[in-house]
Amino acid sequence: MMDRSGRGDPRETLNLLWRTPRTRSGRGRPPKVSFDKIIVAAMALADRDGLDAMTMDRIADSLDVGTMTLYTHVPGKAELTDLMVDHAWRELDLAPEGPWRERIERYARQNVALHERHPWLRQVSPARPPLGPGLFARNDFLLSALFETGLTAAEISAASDSIITFVDGASVTLAEHSHAERISGQSDEDWWDDRRVFWENIFDPARYPAIERTWNDGGFDRSPAEAAAKAFDFGLRSLLDGIEAMARRRSG
Repeated sequence: MMDRSGRGDPRETLNLLWRTPRTRSGRGRPPKVSFDKIIVAAMALADRDGLDAMTMDRIADSLDVGTMTLYTHVPGKAELTDLMVDHAWRELDLAPEGPWRERIERYARQNVALHERHPWLRQVSPARPPLGPGLFARNDFLLSALFETGLTAAEISAASDSIITFVDGASVTLAEHSHAERISGQSDEDWWDDRRVFWENIFDPARYPAIERTWNDGGFDRSPAEAAAKAFDFGLRSLLDGIEAMARRRSG
């Protein structure tokens, strides 16, 4: 099931995303658990069992504290989910090194690895992302790289949005392939073997001649996971080639 960020209290969430660490007066008992430890524990639980299984009770158990202790740091699961998403984005290495195209390619491959590490990210819709430092660092990184192309501000913004849309979508697909066996309990080979009857008795080559031709010419000689990886490489290269060609036309 697809989750959606921003379901919590927006003021509370923004305060938590952007707050600076509070200094303690030294009086009273020290907190049993830190704010950052709660986020890390929640992410570890979601990494292992999925976002639906990540409850406040289970997070508290993993930290050996009472559930109410968590609520002294974060209002609830909705706000915590936003914090987890932004914390994940902050794992990206956004060093501004190298030509613009190399920087974007590096970002794209890191994004794939990020979804591999945190497969629950695919369950959170990116349509209304949490407005945290992770999001702004990513967007600023892409815009900064694309400014080197010489395109107009409107074109740069559209190019950045196109890269984000493609890379996020492709990363989700690759993560689905990587984790499909763990989630379903069935390997790709077994899944396709169970559907062999379709190709033997149902598929009509005359009705779908382009599919038949591609099959005969070796276009499908790869596993679904390999196909997804090749599609990612091809799509990213084509997208950046298009941006590069537009930049050349603009400079010419």
